[in-house]
Amino acid sequence: MTLHETIKGQLKEAMKAKEEVRLRTVRDMLTAFMNELVATGKKPQDTLDNEGVIKVITRLSKQRKDSIEQFTKAGRDDLAQTEKDELAVLETYLPTLMTQDEIRPLVKAKIAELGVTDKSKIGLLLGALMKDLKGKADGADVKVVAESLLS
Repeated sequence: MTLHETIKGQLKEAMKAKEEVRLRTVRDMLTAFMNELVATGKKPQDTLDNEGVIKVITRLSKQRKDSIEQFTKAGRDDLAQTEKDELAVLETYLPTLMTQDEIRPLVKAKIAELGVTDKSKIGLLLGALMKDLKGKADGADVKVVAESLLS
């Protein structure tokens, strides 16, 4: 059973349990999955593979993080809390990402492998690293580690 099908099944569970936040978030994910399918030229009733599901959920969680930041700046803590609650549900479906400490040795190895000595080739380094760490580490964390090691 794919992750997409699992999430579809959890829609009924959230309805039965009357969990508003989870229900709203699962519905939002299913809508995003359908939009992704249509955007890639597939039928809305098809299912996304696990990689596609993770990609969509990652995008949704980044949107929530951005919204939380904007609402907090605007002093709308009530709206920020709603977004935080939805983000917590989204994160239950995402794989655990590597920490900066776990990323550091991989970045050091890639720097040595590519022979990068200064920040002028950071784009090449980040491209190679993200190819290896796709789905395992947040790109922003990888960039922070790479910049700290090259400075």
